[in-house]
Amino acid sequence: MSDICIAIENLSMDFGKDRVLKSITRSFERGKIHGIVGNNGSGKTVMFKCICGFLQPTEGKITVDGKRIGVDVDFPKDIGIIIEAPGFLPQYSGMKNLEILASLQKKITPDRIAQTMNLVGLDPAMKKPVGKYSLGMRQRLGIAQAIMESPALMILDEPMNGLDKHAVKYMREQFLKLKNDGRTILIASHNVADIDELCDTVCEMDAGVMTMIKE
Repeated sequence: MSDICIAIENLSMDFGKDRVLKSITRSFERGKIHGIVGNNGSGKTVMFKCICGFLQPTEGKITVDGKRIGVDVDFPKDIGIIIEAPGFLPQYSGMKNLEILASLQKKITPDRIAQTMNLVGLDPAMKKPVGKYSLGMRQRLGIAQAIMESPALMILDEPMNGLDKHAVKYMREQFLKLKNDGRTILIASHNVADIDELCDTVCEMDAGVMTMIKE
């Protein structure tokens, strides 16, 4: 198997007359944490959505584990995602929401879901509906849904949003453990410490152009 997990070639994306991604070419090695930095509107989230198959690019191609997105497969098969605010069913508990999501692929048991909730600092037995969760609790639940099936690839867009400093420190430790288990993580963060402490490589996005700043 190649060391390259994601290969992006000449990726461009237009919304109407606006070109929000401009001929991005970049490969990401497996088993590393790759940081993406940039201001809001720089194109990070759009690129993540293209990698996940949620958006069809105007030009170029994206290959994940040798399969071209939108041609060979609609989206990567072994992936965990946090992009924008995680969407949950507000009337159900966190555990119930994760059980519903896990039922789609039937890869994991309720015990594994409960274990993951504990891992991110949530009580799986708590009956409180997600609609009454704080921002930080919702974010923890979002991280749980992204990692609970132990995906080979994780796309995490501002995963620390709404977390207090103790939770941030704890989640950084968890992400490093996932990397040490051979997972590949792409992470966008406005927090310089997240990028400095976690990332093996760092790219900057500015007005749809990607520049390498650490490799």
